[in-house]
Amino acid sequence: MGEKMNIAVAPPLQVGGTLFTPEQLSTVGKIVGPEAKIEMTPFKQIYVQIPVERRDEIVTSLEQAGLEVYPAGFVSKSLIACNFCKGAEEAGLETARTLNRAIAGIATPTPLKIGYAGCALGTSEPLFKDIGVVKMRHTFDIYVGGEPKGIKVAAAQLLVGGLQEDQLIPTVVRLIDFYKTEAKGKEKFSKFVNRMTLTKLQEIAG
Repeated sequence: MGEKMNIAVAPPLQVGGTLFTPEQLSTVGKIVGPEAKIEMTPFKQIYVQIPVERRDEIVTSLEQAGLEVYPAGFVSKSLIACNFCKGAEEAGLETARTLNRAIAGIATPTPLKIGYAGCALGTSEPLFKDIGVVKMRHTFDIYVGGEPKGIKVAAAQLLVGGLQEDQLIPTVVRLIDFYKTEAKGKEKFSKFVNRMTLTKLQEIAG
């Protein structure tokens, strides 16, 4: 038996939510075989265990089936987005896809969950993610420090509001980079936010 590794697999962001086609599921099944276990994660990704030596071949097959492949483990996860129920243009689907390409798979001290909602309904629960983005008509608000688990559940705090589209991605990337640089060991992002203070993070956000 050769060395194994996990990869994270997800469908592209789209109107309607996290939707797999039968062909995509069939492709995953053929790759892992009948004895494998496939884990559905809280990140709207599935974890698939594959042989390390076949990684490139398998990734190519998955991408040809229209799936997206990301690193597993201690990275910023692919964007956890809403269903874009107000429509692709109004809810900012292309903006969400661009943000996802910019942030997914960055090595981080702990797994980092970033949420996106195309309107104030917030059906993807962005305020319970490490970083949450909410589209408010023509601008974007960023929230930080949501804590969805344990007995100290907490909603994220508003970091900055009224960002233009071209400001959004640089701001989120700066926050991730600052977390990577200044976190203490495997410090959770919510604890990092509390230790650094909202005021300090607002300075970093620019």
